[in-house]
Amino acid sequence: MSIDVVHRAIEGIGEIRPGADLAGEISAALRAAQFVAQPADVLVIAQKIVSKAEGRFVDLFDVVPSARATELAGITGKDARYIEVVLSESAAVVRAAPNVLIVRHRLGFVAANAGIDRSNLEPIDGKELVLLLPSDPDASALQLSTRIGAEFGAPIGVIISDSFGRPWRNGVVNIALGVSGLPALVDRRGEPDRFGRTLEATQIGYADAIAAGAALVMGEAAEGTPVVLVRGLRSGAPHGDGQSLLRASREDLFR
Repeated sequence: MSIDVVHRAIEGIGEIRPGADLAGEISAALRAAQFVAQPADVLVIAQKIVSKAEGRFVDLFDVVPSARATELAGITGKDARYIEVVLSESAAVVRAAPNVLIVRHRLGFVAANAGIDRSNLEPIDGKELVLLLPSDPDASALQLSTRIGAEFGAPIGVIISDSFGRPWRNGVVNIALGVSGLPALVDRRGEPDRFGRTLEATQIGYADAIAAGAALVMGEAAEGTPVVLVRGLRSGAPHGDGQSLLRASREDLFR
């Protein structure tokens, strides 16, 4: 049986500001695109617009760096104020080197700079803003899934995505930070392969794979299309959340 999965960038979503009704903005753009819900529809939504709507900004002019931030600034060459914000969102520093700061985010993600970003932020005079990840990406995904699903009278899965680097690989790919209304991790251990051998280690990062595919039409720079409709997915696996995709720190074999 062939499966045709379609990715469609949703146009018409303008600059999102703190306090915006993000579910309403996305629903309006979907209506303008003549969207009619189908079974297993999923929206991949860029983390940046979720964080903006939630007001997850910090003005570096208001930040006083700690001694630890100053020490790490000397190692990395980064702004000590920026590092102080990174530390405030982090549980541990994994690696510090010139121009590199890898941390374990308070939510468990291992990422450069705790996912804190400066790109595609609207300039505001007198402010030097950076943007943090959503406070609780799974809760944000659930809220958006519930609101948008109610708007269109059908279940709508939501992935909140962000671009992450990967160990031993160049380039970034989109991954799922928050997930609601669809499987996140599909465990196929115990199933037979085509020759009857039992699968022993096959767990599929289903939501990550969907997010990575959506990035091909969402873009990573100035495209201005932070929402992608993914249609045609098929999985009978139980629904999950973004936290299920995180490997426990005790299972980290690289440190």
